[in-house]
Amino acid sequence: MSSASVLHRPGTVLADLLPASRTRDIALVVGGAALTGLAAQIAVPIPGSPVPVTGQTFAALLVGTALGARRGFLALALYAVAGMVGMPWFSEGQSGTGMASFGYIPGMMIAALVVGALAQRGTDRSPLRTAGAMLLGNVIIYATGVPYLALDTGMNASQAIAAGLTPFVIGDLIKTALATGALPTAWKLIGRKDG
Repeated sequence: MSSASVLHRPGTVLADLLPASRTRDIALVVGGAALTGLAAQIAVPIPGSPVPVTGQTFAALLVGTALGARRGFLALALYAVAGMVGMPWFSEGQSGTGMASFGYIPGMMIAALVVGALAQRGTDRSPLRTAGAMLLGNVIIYATGVPYLALDTGMNASQAIAAGLTPFVIGDLIKTALATGALPTAWKLIGRKDG
């Protein structure tokens, strides 16, 4: 199947433009997990918060969008399981489940699934819809991360929001703007190349 016919097939995400095979899917899942692990090492501590600013959430949302729901979820599940059993690729080289920021990881898995499903419906082809998908993905990540942070540290809800959400809003808006520009542009460039 030509890339032009794949480009216009319903349910297509960017990863589907590569020649289809089981090897491709495995490589994409492993690559998505590795990208997320590498992005997690870009970490800037936030004073007063046990949660650093990382590239991890941005990578998780891009992986979900580019790979689609199933492969995106599997990539983030692989990232989570490998980190839980000792791979030091959670933020700041951590592993296991004993960190206050661990709750964001299940949220990333769910967010990758959701933004991947949305991408399969074409949301990554227009800036406005891409922005909406990325913002929804971030909300999902915070919906698991902030309550876990509160439970793990004994913070009340407002303290957990102040430590685990508020300091990250501006960065998430910047990352959303980057995705909003990059993903639709990638589709336009591919369309011109094949058209």
